Amino acid sequence: MARGWESKNVESQVELKEAKQAKASSAAQTAEQLRRDVERRDLQLSRIRIVNDLESATHPQHRKSLEAALAHLDKKITEVS
Repeated sequence: MARGWESKNVESQVELKEAKQAKASSAAQTAEQLRRDVERRDLQLSRIRIVNDLESATHPQHRKSLEAALAHLDKKITEVS
């Protein structure tokens, strides 16, 4: 349980740092860049949720579904980046 909490703590620190960097550079970004950044962030958050669900999934069909969703998100993140 502590390990999961530490992972979430590190994750939130990384997100906070990224948010601060994005805020500092957002003034110089175009609307398209901002849209892509928001889309990428949303996809990355979805990916984190899927990975967490995958770690606890036990049913083979559920795992297969989560793995397919993870592959799809990875593809979309690559396209947006």
